[in-house]
Amino acid sequence: MKEVFISTSTFAKYSKEPIDLLEREGYKVSLNPTGQKMTTDDIMKYGKDAVGLIAGTEKLNADVLKALPNLKVISRCGVGLDNVDLNAAEDLNIWVVNTPDGPTLAVAELTIGLILSLIRNVVWMDKDIRKGIWKKRMGNLLFNKRVGVIGCGRIGRKVVELLKVFNCEISYSDPYVDCEILGLKKMDLEELLKWSDLVTIHSSGSSVLINEKQLDLMKKGAWIVSVARGGVVDQRALYESLRSGYLGGAALDVFDEEPYSGMLKHLDNVILTPHVGSYAKEARVKMEIESAVNLINKLKDCL
Repeated sequence: MKEVFISTSTFAKYSKEPIDLLEREGYKVSLNPTGQKMTTDDIMKYGKDAVGLIAGTEKLNADVLKALPNLKVISRCGVGLDNVDLNAAEDLNIWVVNTPDGPTLAVAELTIGLILSLIRNVVWMDKDIRKGIWKKRMGNLLFNKRVGVIGCGRIGRKVVELLKVFNCEISYSDPYVDCEILGLKKMDLEELLKWSDLVTIHSSGSSVLINEKQLDLMKKGAWIVSVARGGVVDQRALYESLRSGYLGGAALDVFDEEPYSGMLKHLDNVILTPHVGSYAKEARVKMEIESAVNLINKLKDCL
């Protein structure tokens, strides 16, 4: 019986349907036994017999892939593929597929939640009350704000859709996607940063887009939200801008290194969440089913 290994830690927690799909196709299913994000050594140890791998954000570099001699398909439960060495996979004749649609609404809704919590000081007032402090902090309306969207793919477009109810003036920056059909104005990145009251980042790459120079272009008191990829925002530069009070606040769901333990933890004008963009039950189940179906279909082509 051929084996499928699932490295993501919470797979099938809310529905057994994706595992049932795999087992009905005759696969032996092995789950992550660690209960946490797996290391490269873990994956090499527990996935060594697998022909198929359903992965989360675990690092799948060339050494890992070479240590999995039977592997034919990696099915990413999620959108990004920056954790996978795609060149090594191609060299080893390993197919790589993902689930681009599953997390869209969940990430977009989290973005709106973070924006509202940020500009209305929700998190900090909650902390005050828990400390016995009754302090009414003045916030801001999202209504009529200028919102700059960096990255106008599936998630960026869904965020735009959700923002429209707030009558926001929305512009975007994306060198690869044309969203002008949605009635949005396209700007280059520097122009967008200068124009925006609030910037929300949904780009697909992991290289730095926002560094000290770009942060200095933003309006004093502006806000920035990133639910894209760790590394897109220079975290040290962001820390300095927030610490000085130049930026009004920030919210991040992604970090250079995860779990995150850096300096931003010590600031009281930033919201930090542990990479939970897709962590809505309905979205999670949809992604897991899609990742299982993708794996089954691609393995039929390979075996």
